[in-house]
Amino acid sequence: QVQLVESGGGLVQAGGSLRLSCAASGNTGSINVMGWYRQAPGKQRELVATISSGGNTNYANSVKGRFTISRDNAKNTVYLQMNSLKPEDTAVYYCNLAVAPFGYWGQGTQVTVSS
Repeated sequence: QVQLVESGGGLVQAGGSLRLSCAASGNTGSINVMGWYRQAPGKQRELVATISSGGNTNYANSVKGRFTISRDNAKNTVYLQMNSLKPEDTAVYYCNLAVAPFGYWGQGTQVTVSS
């Protein structure tokens, strides 16, 4: 079993920054992909960014150049540094851990960007 605990969400003005953290515990495996997804009201959950245990990253076009994903393998923690935030970034952000063949989700953390 895997547990994911997210932190760092909140309310910020447009143009501001936030840093999300997600700590994983349990049977996380040595080869996995950790990532962040988000879901705005009335919309489907969408990928924000992922990072493999080897450090390969992938970003949604909408966040490229503004968000940076990183991880600390020793701490089983993934981070999402979000800069130049826009009101359209408002959503619940979910941490995800994929270790084949399973996927796990955190409880979500709210990010609200005011205009």
